[in-house]
Amino acid sequence: MSTLNFNANEVEPSIGFDAIPAGKYQAVITDSEMKDTKSGTGKYLQLEFEVIEGDYKNRKLWARLNLENANSEAVRMARADLSAICRAVNVIQPRDSVELHNLPLTITVRCRKNQDDEIVNEIRGYAPKAALSGATQTTPAPQSPNAAPPWARGK
Repeated sequence: MSTLNFNANEVEPSIGFDAIPAGKYQAVITDSEMKDTKSGTGKYLQLEFEVIEGDYKNRKLWARLNLENANSEAVRMARADLSAICRAVNVIQPRDSVELHNLPLTITVRCRKNQDDEIVNEIRGYAPKAALSGATQTTPAPQSPNAAPPWARGK
């Protein structure tokens, strides 16, 4: 037993964590942390994104970038995603992941079933912030000559 001293009338109830629809969303990175893999043989950068516009404003999504891993393909893909994120927020040589925080970008979200047969979200692409017409549709942003081509930013 624990003493709470809590009044539920003073706090909005949680609404749950159902997946949001697949699409493009304006977001910012709000948190980041380097974590050890379950096996302890590698590390991944966990990024927390928060949607900043539209019907799903304030919803959070996460991405894990396997920056240190025995699987060289996983590392290659993670480094490509990190490059896309850096280019999208125009921080080309960050020394710390905090430099990527609170800078708007467009994330491409898809839905998939996990091992428990639940629908979950997955971030599959990163691009510079674009003006959206509707909650999940975007107009392509002009690309700088040094930006990665669209096919290299998503999977």
